[in-house]
Amino acid sequence: MFPGPCALCHQPLEEAGALDVCSACWSELQPWSGPACARCGVPFASGRALDAAEPLCADCRLSEFQFDLARSFGLYRERLRQAIVHMKFRRRERWGMRLGGLLAETWRSNQEIFGAGRFLVVPVPLHRGRQRERGYNQAEALARGLIVALGGGKGALRLEAQCLKKIRDTRPQTGLSRAERWGNVRGAFAVSPSVQVTGLAVVLIDDVMTTGATLSACAAALKGAGSRSVVSLTLARATPQFPDLLVDEPALK
Repeated sequence: MFPGPCALCHQPLEEAGALDVCSACWSELQPWSGPACARCGVPFASGRALDAAEPLCADCRLSEFQFDLARSFGLYRERLRQAIVHMKFRRRERWGMRLGGLLAETWRSNQEIFGAGRFLVVPVPLHRGRQRERGYNQAEALARGLIVALGGGKGALRLEAQCLKKIRDTRPQTGLSRAERWGNVRGAFAVSPSVQVTGLAVVLIDDVMTTGATLSACAAALKGAGSRSVVSLTLARATPQFPDLLVDEPALK
């Protein structure tokens, strides 16, 4: 039957559209508005953390990250998690453009970070074998959606989809311990010699940040090539403090 059910909630769609998601499910994709680490943006379960002179998480206090700052749109749970899984594993590249538009909300609400200057927009790359298998890089789709939602960037944003290369295939990060995640991606990325990043401010785009190992490895490569600063911007932040409570679709777990 056409138009069929919503891909996320499975309720009948009231009208046909380019994306098979109902308006109610899209409206559930909400940004995190609670307290968060001032540097990496990880959500805090309690607002008491903001009472500190410098509201930082434990990882940031240890200065483990190579990027300067990180921000995420929302929590990796429920409808947002479903949407990301569909985008990555159900061959829904067009969802990336729509979801990338959500990153524009985070961009606009963090003008102290993104409000001034020009940025090179760099998606986190897939290994060529993984991208060939998937057919596209979801991080690049998000980056393109971000730029379109911001009106093309008006000259302030320049997408460099081939800036970073994944020079070593790695195991999937899912299921690895924190130490294993960091070791898995260490030295796995390099800046293409055809792209000049010296002295430039870079915005790294990816779908999900968990421990920050992948983004930190990418930032290390960019800074090693001369980037002035690196800010990470992801669609979702995964943290055990906010587990996924949506259990009605086990195929996506």
